[in-house]
Amino acid sequence: MDYDLFEPGDIQLQNGATLRDAKLAYKTYGELNADKSNAIVYPTWYSGQHYDNEWLIGEGMALDPSRYFIVIPNMFGNGLSSSPSNTPPPHAGPRFPHVTMYDNVRVQHRLITERFGIERLELVTGWSMGAGQTYQWALSYPETVRRILPFCGSAKTSIHNIVFLEGVKGALTADAGWNNGWYREQPGVGLRAMARVYAGWGFCQQFYREKIYEREPLGYGSLEDFLVGFWEGLFVKRDANNLLAMLWTWQNADIGKTPGFGGVEEALAAIRTPAIVMPAQQDLYFPPEDNEWEVAHMANADLRTIPGSWGHFAGGGLNPVDTKFIDNALKELLARGV
Repeated sequence: MDYDLFEPGDIQLQNGATLRDAKLAYKTYGELNADKSNAIVYPTWYSGQHYDNEWLIGEGMALDPSRYFIVIPNMFGNGLSSSPSNTPPPHAGPRFPHVTMYDNVRVQHRLITERFGIERLELVTGWSMGAGQTYQWALSYPETVRRILPFCGSAKTSIHNIVFLEGVKGALTADAGWNNGWYREQPGVGLRAMARVYAGWGFCQQFYREKIYEREPLGYGSLEDFLVGFWEGLFVKRDANNLLAMLWTWQNADIGKTPGFGGVEEALAAIRTPAIVMPAQQDLYFPPEDNEWEVAHMANADLRTIPGSWGHFAGGGLNPVDTKFIDNALKELLARGV
């Protein structure tokens, strides 16, 4: 096991349910300095686990483990932290309780304060659902977070994004083997169908028009090779109930539902943490226009759009050009005095 567990006990969730004997899986990179002032939190994304975030960590990069203590907490539902696949009855499988972004971040805050005694974070950053958690960190714990850089994500899941996810969910659950979540083996037909639906959204029209999947660094031999090797390969190794649990978290993401706030506009206005908000130019479900609206309601945020043709996966660490763009922005933000 290449990660550690934080076990905060029973957690009262935002919707009133209780997550019994909760477990938060996390991995750290680098060393915490003597005054505990060099910590960064970098949450995971939909279906991703901590090792899927490691592309943005390295010597000479903004997230340099020789300089910073980087904590990657795994989201609930991702198969390492408490999830449908690893929770004992009666809350196993489809009985796993609904967990929000707020719930995830609340337990992450307990991790850094109770396990490490950290009171201030130099930065919180994340891709996709990790970006959603980044917004939540800045809102829930403004005294803790010095800077944020959410990329290819949003503070509230848009209606169009919810509809996209309904298609993903519909493809997975149409498999008779899914059996309302009480399957004996993974519903392979549904997982592959889900992957095919997702394939049209994760990358943009230009990506497919120019057959970028055939070039380096991907280098697939054909469209079908890409659909099977990349997209089916991404999802067939996942647990279906885990995917559905995280999908619920995604669809219901909304910092405006944070206790004490009356909606997303009020919540955004309360985020005064210095921020660079970074959409991808051709992201089909987190489009730049949504982030433009968010930044207009934030007190201290800049919009920085990732150019190019990789759509949502501009933030996925696959394209070195996009990785450098994100890394440069992180370096700039970390260099700012706060």
